[in-house]
Amino acid sequence: MADQHPVPHFPAGKPRVVLTRHLMPSVEERMSELYDAELNRTDEPMSREALIDAMRGCDVLVPTVTDRIDADMIDAAGDRLGLIASFGAGTNHIDLAAAARRRIIVTNTPGVFTDDTADLTMAAIIGVPRRIREGTALVRRGEWSGWAPSALLGRKLGGKVLGIVGMGRIGQAVAHRARAFGLDIAYHNRKRLPEALEQMLGARYVGALDTLVSEADILTLHCPLTEETNGIIDARRIGLMEPGGSIINTARGELIDQEALIAALESGQLAGAGLDVYPDEPHVDQRLLDHPNVMTLPHIGSATVEGREASGEKVIANIRFWADGHRPPDQVLEALVG
Repeated sequence: MADQHPVPHFPAGKPRVVLTRHLMPSVEERMSELYDAELNRTDEPMSREALIDAMRGCDVLVPTVTDRIDADMIDAAGDRLGLIASFGAGTNHIDLAAAARRRIIVTNTPGVFTDDTADLTMAAIIGVPRRIREGTALVRRGEWSGWAPSALLGRKLGGKVLGIVGMGRIGQAVAHRARAFGLDIAYHNRKRLPEALEQMLGARYVGALDTLVSEADILTLHCPLTEETNGIIDARRIGLMEPGGSIINTARGELIDQEALIAALESGQLAGAGLDVYPDEPHVDQRLLDHPNVMTLPHIGSATVEGREASGEKVIANIRFWADGHRPPDQVLEALVG
């Protein structure tokens, strides 16, 4: 049957599971009850060599989106590893084709962080035009001299165009929230949404990304990172935006040409940016830190107790299905190709 595979054999009677990072206590407790689980209590990121050693000695690896697992690592894993049960929705950190060649199943945890990430995105959509970071810094420095009619003037949201790049779960959740603030919602996506859904979200489709960018007062990114989307917001496209616009990115840092973004911020082409992700995490370019109207957040789009617990529960379920010889509910189907 398509949803079954041979039941794996475990020398210890239950799967050997290695967690690369410290997860929620309730999740780790349940993992330890069900599996022969090796926890990372220090939460120190594992080196490449440590990851390879772990993969050689376990049935299931539970990495996070910051663990880069390339083809050479997968080829060096040996024959025991049968499942990579990733904690998080993204999968671009795993070489899916290499895993498929080795018949290693890959799973993720989609859907559980949708609302959390959309909420954080809205915080940036509101905060950047209203210069929240700049105002907070002024008060904390003790330099605020009191209310003034012309001080720290920002831009209102009502009537402005919010351009959404990528209209999957998170993009739609952002549109749903943004509508309540009176924003004109436009979006670009590989496939147009059904008309009924567009009407429900109050969103209009723009077929050309360049057109969307040129219309947007606020541009927010919610597309996956692929070869096609790497650097999709480059100097040319940023130049299409009207002066005084802002860019929000809670997806992946590599979607934006960072040098082009910084140049536009320093020249005043862009009024500000809200960033939760960066191309070289955890390094954040000092020029972004120095800009008064760039919200620099530490990749916390999914950082809620509820979301992290739900993601861990999905990991546990994926492992249980696989160990019982069934296709995991969150199997990344691209890994089956090849």
